[in-house]
Amino acid sequence: MAKLLEMKAQLGGDEGKHKFVLKTPKGTRDYSPKQMAIRERVFSTITSCFRRHGAEVIDTPVFELKETLTGKYGEDSKLIYDLKDQGGELLSLRYDLTVPFARYLAMNKITNIKRYHIAKVYRRDNPAMTRGRYREFYQCDFDIAGQFDPMIPDAECLKIVHEILSDLQLGDFLIKVNDRRILDGMFAVCGVPDSKFRTICSSVDKLDKMPWEEVRSEMVGEKGLSPEAADRIGEYVQLQGGLELVERLLQDPRLSQNKLAKEGLGDMKLLFEYLALFGITGKISFDLSLARGLDYYTGVIFEAVLLQQENHPVEEPVRVGSVAGGRRDLFKASPSSKISSRKMPFLSSICHGSRWLLAAMEHLSSLLLTLPTASEEKIRTTETQVLVASAQKKLLEERLKLIAELWDAGIKAEVLYKKKPKLLNQLQYCEDTGIPLVAIVGEQELKDGVVKLRVVATREEVNVPRESLVEEIRKRTSQP
Repeated sequence: MAKLLEMKAQLGGDEGKHKFVLKTPKGTRDYSPKQMAIRERVFSTITSCFRRHGAEVIDTPVFELKETLTGKYGEDSKLIYDLKDQGGELLSLRYDLTVPFARYLAMNKITNIKRYHIAKVYRRDNPAMTRGRYREFYQCDFDIAGQFDPMIPDAECLKIVHEILSDLQLGDFLIKVNDRRILDGMFAVCGVPDSKFRTICSSVDKLDKMPWEEVRSEMVGEKGLSPEAADRIGEYVQLQGGLELVERLLQDPRLSQNKLAKEGLGDMKLLFEYLALFGITGKISFDLSLARGLDYYTGVIFEAVLLQQENHPVEEPVRVGSVAGGRRDLFKASPSSKISSRKMPFLSSICHGSRWLLAAMEHLSSLLLTLPTASEEKIRTTETQVLVASAQKKLLEERLKLIAELWDAGIKAEVLYKKKPKLLNQLQYCEDTGIPLVAIVGEQELKDGVVKLRVVATREEVNVPRESLVEEIRKRTSQP
């Protein structure tokens, strides 16, 4: 403790010298106990869902050999943080959790696994922290890897996203779906050269933030696409719907003649049939403007967004932010990949962007704290069930003996670190931190062999035999 205080003094004082400003590195942040409580709630909900669907957990190094990541992220490769260790290896911080997972599969010759992984990733991006964009943030990945019949794993992934967003109670949401093959086929019939696919894909993906006129201007004016091709693209990418739209496009005179588009639309129809069985089609939109276009995406792509209905008609939701995305991948061997000499298994993946989920949860929590019932909605930063307190002085030893008994029984308990704390201060501590119970020891209680158990919310007090205290605390806190 003395060392910690000394360090704090050294960091905080300038003593007339050049003032050293304490701050976190650009694009990063500290998390307070309240923010960590929100994070734990989010991660607990996500993890419970992943486990409910039979996933195993893995972990991979925070950095990889640079050559493992080279060429996987297209234009975004410039955002990778490069390192160089003392042994001379060229290393990079992981950009996401998917490429390390593919490397893990190849190294261990795994062809079938359902896994989840929650960990930090790093991007040398231009941070916009007020909008939730950081250089260091968590991703929560779920993958089904293997050879399976079409669309069954994809449908389960969408069901998982639906379950998590429903459980978190963040408000209304929409899950947009598309297919890389439909995009490929659409661009082909519209006259987009193969060399411009990636860059045109990037423009189309901006339709959730920009009107079509601006996107068209970018494709034609900045990226050299012909106006005719841009206009043909515009006929498709502004379409949204469900199964009826899929069936209509299957009859489209241009798309129906393209092998890739026809194959993608056939699978999309099958996907919607499975989603209907899961009962979630009301939250799914087939959206031809969705173009999450990394080079290794090969099939279904999807993105979940939060919607804001307040002061807007239902048919005109306002996009709040993307909170999850996913895709089907097929990693192919290439001289630059160094991942595998064969094709990787089918991957149906979910990536929950926790930076958005956490920002949404923090916003929701701030709203709750302004309500009249704020005291009921208080965010707890600990799980303490009971505070061991004393009503008289010179009972520190008795408090310590009692709290040891509670700890040994698995009860989450605290005691104030003072020899002679005032009872009022002990009760106020419980009020401030949300501890629901107080176990009070006093001279009379010791003589009678009981402990006075106080319910903080109601101020009800009851004498409990000492040997029954653990059972009573468990009953009152619903601890099994």
